[in-house]
Amino acid sequence: MLKLQDLTLHYGHSQILNGISMEAAMGEVTCVMGTNGVGKTSLIKAISGTHPRSGGSVELAGEVLGILPAHKLAHKGIAYVPQGREIFPLLTVRENLETGFVCLPPADHHVPDEIFELFPVLKEMQNRRGGDLSGGQQQQLAIARALITKPRLLLLDEPTEGIQPNIIQQIGDVIRLLRAKGDMAIVLVEQYFEFAYDLADQFIVLRRGEVMMSGTKGTLAKEDVLKGVSV
Repeated sequence: MLKLQDLTLHYGHSQILNGISMEAAMGEVTCVMGTNGVGKTSLIKAISGTHPRSGGSVELAGEVLGILPAHKLAHKGIAYVPQGREIFPLLTVRENLETGFVCLPPADHHVPDEIFELFPVLKEMQNRRGGDLSGGQQQQLAIARALITKPRLLLLDEPTEGIQPNIIQQIGDVIRLLRAKGDMAIVLVEQYFEFAYDLADQFIVLRRGEVMMSGTKGTLAKEDVLKGVSV
């Protein structure tokens, strides 16, 4: 579904990503790991278009994508759940979900029952303002809003950050269900090692803006992956 070749990214004169090449397959979770500051979030921003890449190619489902802004990539099927969630605090839960309609034809401008099946708490809180939700509930809302767009590629940046354990488990269950459906590729950036290792089909470990280790769960020993992401 996703193929990157020699992707680079700069912030001003500083080069953050140095020739990243990777693939993410449909029906799989590809986990991007590494210590703080190695470029994980920058990579997700480059794929989603929220920060333009400097060079290299991005291919989605066989289509080579130009350096496009985030809203155009969203229309092509890339959904991004950013670190920090970034829901609209003054909009209701339902209004937050409805912002995803912009990527869909008018006939699809409704919240599918599946969203509330995945996140029952959102159905109960449809008329509550997003800013009144707990951090875990906001994270569920951010993921649900991304799913409204019917993505082919789902990018999740630190979905467990600052979340209570029971919500972490629920988010993990949702990711497993989405993977089992087999109609999207999932790229997960995650610091919580056990959560990431349990979910991942393949790993991309970054160090200093480069891929220093990659492979499937079957080809990489858990100890080697843990060593690669440790300080």
